[in-house]
Amino acid sequence: MNSTSVPRSVDLNSDLGEGFGAWKMGDDNAILEIVSSANVACGMHAGDPHIMARTFARAKELGVAVGAHPGYPDLWGFGRRELPFSPVEIEQFVAYQVGAAMGVADLVGHPITYVKPHGALGNLSQVDAAVAGAIVRAIAAVDRKLVLLTYPDGHATRIAKELGMRTCAEIFADRAYTIDGRLVSRKLPGAVLHDPEEVAARVLRMVEAGGVETVEGALLRMEIGSICVHGDSPGAIQMASTIRTRLNDAGIAVKAFT
Repeated sequence: MNSTSVPRSVDLNSDLGEGFGAWKMGDDNAILEIVSSANVACGMHAGDPHIMARTFARAKELGVAVGAHPGYPDLWGFGRRELPFSPVEIEQFVAYQVGAAMGVADLVGHPITYVKPHGALGNLSQVDAAVAGAIVRAIAAVDRKLVLLTYPDGHATRIAKELGMRTCAEIFADRAYTIDGRLVSRKLPGAVLHDPEEVAARVLRMVEAGGVETVEGALLRMEIGSICVHGDSPGAIQMASTIRTRLNDAGIAVKAFT
């Protein structure tokens, strides 16, 4: 994407299917009415085959693109803790999750088209080449046609492109950024943004400018192909809806990147 021109369309995605058994996380049905892509948990940080099937089926009804959302095998920590797995182990459990997502998605007739690493696994793939390489190799081994949805400036993007795989650059609507392009730690105040109007205005500014606003007040130029709204955030439905309306009013269509 050319950062000097305003895009005519952008993807809006959300992490969904993150309940487990009888335990529910967020309002997936409502979010699916708004977003253009759904990243569906594959059973290790959250999710199970039945939730996956329901989410894929509803996304199919609404014409929403779907992707696998693999994370660390860490239900207790929701995949947000860095765990001491080797690159080989990461490669194996990512391949396992992507394969599971493909199987369930094919079962309901709505195949996945991309993969977005979740939580700590995704964060590490931006800065740790070994972790990034393991993730990319796993995806390539399962299906090289799958697009990698990830940070625009990280190791995973670089490695995927070197292997000839397609990538899509993602930014986060409701997360604060540091000057080096990393997300502010959730342990720090102000890391997660909550006001729908303020978030929507910020998203529009960033899409039009072709970069993210940092907590230091700078604009960090980067590619923007997709915008994530976390489905488990308080007020996620209103936030996603407000973002979509703000983009549409500015002449920017919300459309799946795949």
